[in-house]
Amino acid sequence: MAERVLRVDMHVHTRASYDSLNDPDGILAAMDARGIDRVVVADHDELDLALRMQARAPDRVIAGEEVRTAEGPDLIGIFLTERIPRGTPLRETAERIRAQGGVVYVPHPFDTRRRGGGEHHLAAIADLVDAVEAHNARTWGAGVNQAGEAWARARGLPLGAGSDAHTAGEIGTAYVEVPPFEPRREPFLAALRAGRVAARGTSPRVVAAYSAYARVHHAVFRD
Repeated sequence: MAERVLRVDMHVHTRASYDSLNDPDGILAAMDARGIDRVVVADHDELDLALRMQARAPDRVIAGEEVRTAEGPDLIGIFLTERIPRGTPLRETAERIRAQGGVVYVPHPFDTRRRGGGEHHLAAIADLVDAVEAHNARTWGAGVNQAGEAWARARGLPLGAGSDAHTAGEIGTAYVEVPPFEPRREPFLAALRAGRVAARGTSPRVVAAYSAYARVHHAVFRD
């Protein structure tokens, strides 16, 4: 009998993000429809809704935050319990993630169109990075995802993947298949090391249209 694996989409946004309208029920329903076992909810500079979703569905949701750092690049903390303010310096953000027992996860590291840090910023936190997003379904530039994967492999770091979903239809467009794990830092990293990346990508036109609509909706209704 084949060993059971979990499909984990490691980068999902909710309506708590300024450019997403995903509600918790919609995320869970989309997971059911697409065979996704767990998601990392990593809203932009917010943590509260992710924590509430985790409390509601602890076997399905892992709380995280995508922090826009002072230098510009985004950094995701996984297994967080306290919000890290937007504009915290890059290295301090990584240190604060570690201090909470979290995973320092670098999203879209070479996608400068979307606040990837590139080689210079990665070098500044290389000793603190726990895992790297080897495939982001919203990254379309030639070789951009591959550059992040190569950087991680050169340093023996685990590979992650995520849809970066801002709409329910995107959930599961990229994920990792990993062995079952306890929802804590070290078991999760061990599972990533034994896992594999699965991905198919998202239409740029669809992404642009929905993200623009979400930003306008938030601006008008202030929700």
